[in-house]
Amino acid sequence: MDRIHKLSEEVVKKFKNSGYDVNIKDVYKRLKLLIDEFKVPEDEAVRTVTNYLLKELDIPRDKLVVDSPLVKIADIGSPGQWISLKAKVVQLWDSSSPNVSQVGLIGDETGIIKFVIWAKANKPEVEEGKNYLFANVVTDRFGGKMQVNINKYSRIEEIDEDISLPPRDVDIVGALVAIQQNSGLIRRCKICNRVLTKGVCPIHGKTEAYDDLRIKGVMDDGENYYEVILNEENIKNLTGIGLEEAIELARKHYDREIVLSELKNKLLGRYFRFKGRRGERYLIVNDIEFLQYDEVEKAKEILSKIGGETIG
Repeated sequence: MDRIHKLSEEVVKKFKNSGYDVNIKDVYKRLKLLIDEFKVPEDEAVRTVTNYLLKELDIPRDKLVVDSPLVKIADIGSPGQWISLKAKVVQLWDSSSPNVSQVGLIGDETGIIKFVIWAKANKPEVEEGKNYLFANVVTDRFGGKMQVNINKYSRIEEIDEDISLPPRDVDIVGALVAIQQNSGLIRRCKICNRVLTKGVCPIHGKTEAYDDLRIKGVMDDGENYYEVILNEENIKNLTGIGLEEAIELARKHYDREIVLSELKNKLLGRYFRFKGRRGERYLIVNDIEFLQYDEVEKAKEILSKIGGETIG
């Protein structure tokens, strides 16, 4: 049995398992034309024939019971592929687009990738730190980097597995491309050290608190995104603003948010070299420094060659 005939049987089986009969001769003829005559890759040819049959028979895609192949993030290489992933939600970003339900980063033991859940997909929201099966998602390339899109044909299921992220020592040259919420001059619970939200600890309610200075950010080295935390020492070494200076700045302007604005002005979009270690979620930064002008130009050249662009 030749390869095209086996592919034809697989297509027929997908439809049969969903309660639909299709003609294997018609499937074989179309696959052979696409693969042998037009040199279309097998995966693309199968997807094209499947879409043709769905439209010809007026079958909603969500009625076709089939999952795309399960792959690792490191195996994603080109846009336009239907795949499935088991991954942990590493980080959620704020989206300014009404067309996007959620956007952020997901990861497995082989890497981290951006994901987008479109609002029209009408999917349940995912939570940071939880593990999911993302079935039938579509690979895409945006800003020079791969991402996965969750649409109405995709499926999201929380799974009882602990997906590990790739822990490793890192030595990175890149740009700080985003600063997230709960950054700047923050208040922590004196009992559990958690960040207060509107003056309330999620565990202990209204309680005594203390000030802290930190940045939760995203670094981009042109190939990967890294979620990082800069502590007070890191921030003061880079900006001259330590905890005492931040408190005084907030008092002077009667606004704690002024601290975050100042830090964004000094750090966002700048290039750094930093060393640290990737934990389960964050990169713990041990040492970080601004790049000199000639090093910045070299870094930009490298990022440009490998398709790196900043994200906002």
